Amino acid sequence: MMSLPEHKTRRTWRTWLARLTLAGSVIALLGACSPLGIINGLTPGGARAFTDLAYGSLPRQRLDVYAPPNASGPLPVVVFFYGGNWQSGSRTDYAFVGRMLARRGMVVVVADYRLYPEVRYPDFLLDAAQSVAWTRRNIAPYGGDPDRIFVMGHSAGAYNAAMVALDGRWLGRFGMTPAMLRGWIGLAGPYNFLPIENPYTRPVFLYPDTPQDSQPIRHASHAAPPALLVAASRDELVNPSTNTGALAARLREQGASVTEKSFDRVSHETLVASLSAPLQFLAPTLDVIDAFVHGPREALGVPR
Repeated sequence: MMSLPEHKTRRTWRTWLARLTLAGSVIALLGACSPLGIINGLTPGGARAFTDLAYGSLPRQRLDVYAPPNASGPLPVVVFFYGGNWQSGSRTDYAFVGRMLARRGMVVVVADYRLYPEVRYPDFLLDAAQSVAWTRRNIAPYGGDPDRIFVMGHSAGAYNAAMVALDGRWLGRFGMTPAMLRGWIGLAGPYNFLPIENPYTRPVFLYPDTPQDSQPIRHASHAAPPALLVAASRDELVNPSTNTGALAARLREQGASVTEKSFDRVSHETLVASLSAPLQFLAPTLDVIDAFVHGPREALGVPR
């Protein structure tokens, strides 16, 4: 796994956005905003938002729910975890994910989780699993189907999603199993990153005593929920070959259902940004997720 410290990641975002021209350089007018703030500002609302809901007793155990305004019948549910090298991030930065997926007929949960240095591996996985368990128990009043839950994440969040879906220890702490998930979606995730090269990531995973079973690839099995793995082909932060490619190959070897996609016009950061309204032109990420979640029975590998 390769990743940059937070200040360098932010600089990468700003450099990329500074080069982008949209409808007379709207970005330039919002230059004082954060990159994700710009994206949220340019992504239309319309979804019903239920914010600052507690899934646990700790300050960062909070989540937001986004639902289509006029939904009929229980809808598929996506629980989303953001990236940030397990050291930064906030659910409010990813409102655009909730809004855009809700516009495609999904109920979306965007969850916070505890970060380093407050916690280290595996505590953030317990938070991720607890938010999924909360979703299964509580999503019906928001229009979601508790029997059609997908977990999804970007970067470090994709790691969280992968471990929740592949390693039964975490959901098991909250009375669930991975078999209760309809599937999982990983965007530019680190799934196979030992030995850890990034000095900023090492303390998060107890380096030099990083457990071997901390790696999602170690938990690939025929029983894994169907997976959609999406990568940026030129990702310079998380190697797409040794992570997305390697995990997809291992899942196939084990007989699990996996769909693998790679896009050329996005970077590590802009892959998730391509879910937003102004940046959809970069890659069909939203369409691919929509097809996976709402796809035919054969595509999902389980009944709808």
